[in-house]
Amino acid sequence: MIKITDWIQSLESLSKKPQEPKIIVNLRRIKRKIMIMSGKGGVGKSTVAANLSIGLALRGYNVGLLDCDIHGPTIPTIFGLESERLSVNEEGILPIQVLPNLSVMSVGFLLETKDSPIIWRGPAKMGIIQQFLEDVIWGELDFLIIDLPPGTGDEPLSVAQLIPNCDGSILVTTPQDVALISVRKAIRFSEKLKVPVIGLVDNMHGLTCPHCVKPIEVFGTGGVEKASKDFNIPILAKLPIEPKVAEMEDSGTVLREMLEHNTEWQKNFEYVVSAVEKILTEK
Repeated sequence: MIKITDWIQSLESLSKKPQEPKIIVNLRRIKRKIMIMSGKGGVGKSTVAANLSIGLALRGYNVGLLDCDIHGPTIPTIFGLESERLSVNEEGILPIQVLPNLSVMSVGFLLETKDSPIIWRGPAKMGIIQQFLEDVIWGELDFLIIDLPPGTGDEPLSVAQLIPNCDGSILVTTPQDVALISVRKAIRFSEKLKVPVIGLVDNMHGLTCPHCVKPIEVFGTGGVEKASKDFNIPILAKLPIEPKVAEMEDSGTVLREMLEHNTEWQKNFEYVVSAVEKILTEK
């Protein structure tokens, strides 16, 4: 079992070393690398990353999910894997297998307890992300889905630098004006780093009244459409507020619920999966 204390001392020096050939070899075995970003927190970015990984795996692709949210890793919780710990062999670090064709890696698997904080500066964070890409035995993948923390700071920049040929980013937002202000910055971030923006995911797009079945626009409307038009970026899906989505994440049953596929949220989410799948066939 690997503990996070075993990593800390080496990370500062690791981030200062030139890129090792091993990371290049690892990345060559991955056909498509997709970044999941958001301008601010609380918009459902990790939800999108987790469900996208499952959706692609259920379509038969080999998928890896890399949780690069160093300070707030939620992927282990979403999958019900908080008690899992990593192991190694002579080749490197073994990711956690969720399905035979879906593997997951997160700093959350290194924490002594789920309440243990990560108190690191930028170089240490870049170091561990490099190790995730370099030393984890991802194998042959069709897709590597990278769940990034909100904003345009150390982690997104590190990933963009370590994966110079990233195939694209998906930007998750809500109709709320504050979220849209931030997501526009994330769009500019992708443009500056030459990462193609695949599209926007409009999450929490209204609530269906349980009594009259009419839509309630909790966060307003029109903002995501304006951003889409301003930057000429498609909206991949409009996902409604769905209490069951929150329930399945809190209980760690996201995989089981995706297999049952019985919510409006999940049905709409198939458009996101199809958009990413299309990238594999087009390039």
